[in-house]
Amino acid sequence: MSWLSDLGLPKIRDLVRKTQTQENLWDKCPSCEQMIFHRDLEAAMNICTHCGFHMRIAPAVRLRALFDDSAFTVIELPAVAVDPLRFRDRKRYADRLKDAQSKTGEREAIVVAHGTIGSRPVVCAVFNFDFMGGSMGTGVGEAIVAAARLAKLQGGALIVFSASGGARMQEGILSLMQMARTTAAIAELKEAGLPYISVMTNPTTGGVTASFAMLGDVSVAEPGAIIGFAGARVIEETIREKLPEGFQRAEYLLEHGMLDMVVSRTELRDRLAAILNHLMSARPQQGELLPVPANDADQAAPA
Repeated sequence: MSWLSDLGLPKIRDLVRKTQTQENLWDKCPSCEQMIFHRDLEAAMNICTHCGFHMRIAPAVRLRALFDDSAFTVIELPAVAVDPLRFRDRKRYADRLKDAQSKTGEREAIVVAHGTIGSRPVVCAVFNFDFMGGSMGTGVGEAIVAAARLAKLQGGALIVFSASGGARMQEGILSLMQMARTTAAIAELKEAGLPYISVMTNPTTGGVTASFAMLGDVSVAEPGAIIGFAGARVIEETIREKLPEGFQRAEYLLEHGMLDMVVSRTELRDRLAAILNHLMSARPQQGELLPVPANDADQAAPA
């Protein structure tokens, strides 16, 4: 039996064994519906190579592409109460959180990291839409506040990449309170004379749009991103009118003065570096003092 077990059985197994291939070798563009090889899609930073549609991208991938030398430090987010209202619909809120954490490997729908972009100190907060639709609860609110305070402490800029369906309904009024808290945190940063750049990706809606997402010193969006408060269908049913073509798309908002620029993901890092250099070039480096302007009366006084 040794010849059968040594030679015959392996060959028989090779014949009957199903060929195992890597799953998801191809991705389908949700816009043009063309199939894209997964490696080509990764190389293009999740931008369709056929129509240029910007698909969602993981926070870690975005951060690596953004910071100098792909070097950054992720901060630990402040702890918040889990399921403060003990909410339950078809499923317990606590179970939904566990499922989202297991799916994404993150504690919340946002990741906060700091590093440098173009040698300028920057704190970045990046939403993860795969975590309960990027919804904003107390955890996300605390993360935005922590990011703003860290930027103020480091004397750096704050950049927030939004991708959210709005406030998290499972936390009720507590989630709506984050609109005011995040707005106040951004105001503190601006009072310190530090820049805040809002980058809106697809989609940015609801309470996120109605709070910090629209408060940037510079408002940027990725091409084709849906940006708005209520959904287009809800608006049409409310006003009983047909909305214009491209309504709530980034290009439409740019045309109507709601955005400063629409920038492709492949060009975003260089554009952000240029903006930061312009906004922060007049600020003194750490330990350096700005020159005191001469008083007209002092100039007129005799030596």
